[in-house]
Amino acid sequence: MSAALRSAANAVAALAAGVPVEVVVQGPGVSLLAAGSTLEESVSEVLAQGIRILACGNSLRSVGLEPGELSAGVGSVPAAIAHLATRQWEGWAYVRL
Repeated sequence: MSAALRSAANAVAALAAGVPVEVVVQGPGVSLLAAGSTLEESVSEVLAQGIRILACGNSLRSVGLEPGELSAGVGSVPAAIAHLATRQWEGWAYVRL
């Protein structure tokens, strides 16, 4: 997760101003987005750079978390796979880490 957050920050620094960047997290890693997790400070720093962080709703259910238990500013989508497919259809690039 740390590497993904770092890569997103590097992308924002290297891309033209205003290019949107999202980090979509699925699987057990969504637990690292919970309020009070060891990565909460890193998550806050990335959010402050304008990067959106989104947790997969299916994965949240799998680990027993509710969207309201995520760190402040972290959003969720019903299904990461559907969100990523939609973004690609909209012309977004997909980078998997």
